Amino acid sequence: MQKSTIPPKEKPLPRGVYCPVISLYKPTARQEIDLDAMYKHCQFLVRGGQHGLVYQGTNGEAVLLSPEEKISVIKTVRKAVTDLGVPDYPIVAGISGQSTNESIQLAEDAAKAGASFALLLPPSFWAKSVTEEALLGFYRDVADASPLPVVIYNFPGVTSGIDLNSDDLSALASHPNIVGVKLTCGNVGKAVRLTSKFTPAQFSVYGGSSDFLFPTLEAGGVGCVTGMANVFPKSTSRVYDLWIAGKKEESKRLQDIVANAEWACKKSLALTKFAAGYFAGKKLGLTDPKTFFPRKPYLPANEKMQKWTIETMGVLLEEEEKIPDKVFGKVVNGTH
Repeated sequence: MQKSTIPPKEKPLPRGVYCPVISLYKPTARQEIDLDAMYKHCQFLVRGGQHGLVYQGTNGEAVLLSPEEKISVIKTVRKAVTDLGVPDYPIVAGISGQSTNESIQLAEDAAKAGASFALLLPPSFWAKSVTEEALLGFYRDVADASPLPVVIYNFPGVTSGIDLNSDDLSALASHPNIVGVKLTCGNVGKAVRLTSKFTPAQFSVYGGSSDFLFPTLEAGGVGCVTGMANVFPKSTSRVYDLWIAGKKEESKRLQDIVANAEWACKKSLALTKFAAGYFAGKKLGLTDPKTFFPRKPYLPANEKMQKWTIETMGVLLEEEEKIPDKVFGKVVNGTH
């Protein structure tokens, strides 16, 4: 096995736990984006210790949002972190389009709106046409034109089974504007193959959920992107913080609880959104359950699954309540 000799990236994605933030809507027939709710939720997540935030990914229902809505959300959350006193806080924007041109346009929009990095799924509408040549060309062309550093997003479950293997990712890692990968495929072996070749400065490897964060870190990865953080931001980031501090036994103990709680998030986005409303909504002053509904045509969780979610994720509530909020230099009341 040979270590890579590619140069370090000019702007690597900072290490840590990132929340792929859900989209929150007004309780109206058209479910317009609720920017005030997004502002409050953003500050809640940052105070909860998240090391960065991802908007307009899968949990953000990116395919259901218009380009204009995406821009307004990024502008809103950049203001939220600036008002909180951390203007340079990492904001990652999803730029996944079905064409190279669309993805480049989304990257340009995100950069103008205030995003720091871009997250990119492979195209998948005509899955049989996405050959290896087309796939590598897509990422290179978008990265060539993107004003933001690009993080590859590998999630076969939402891309008609298209799965970048470790050879594909190794080939793309040499691009100067491709800085890392989010492995929602859950393939720890793939993570090990990549971390054995590349340093984090060359190409960073992130797990796609917090239920295998500890193994990801042990394997040489540098963090994760986890929907669970929408509900329990403190506990998910704490697994990482304890590991970094060398408190591995404590980290593993908390990881075990997090992994069991995250099982609900694996079932559906509707359950993640319900849990965010149930466990965090009151803290944010967001008490209308419809704020946390998926956007139509997708449906909210039924009563049976809601009850199961409360029981499954509730195992983490005590841990979450024990962890204090992060305090920043500027205090705001959570509104515009």
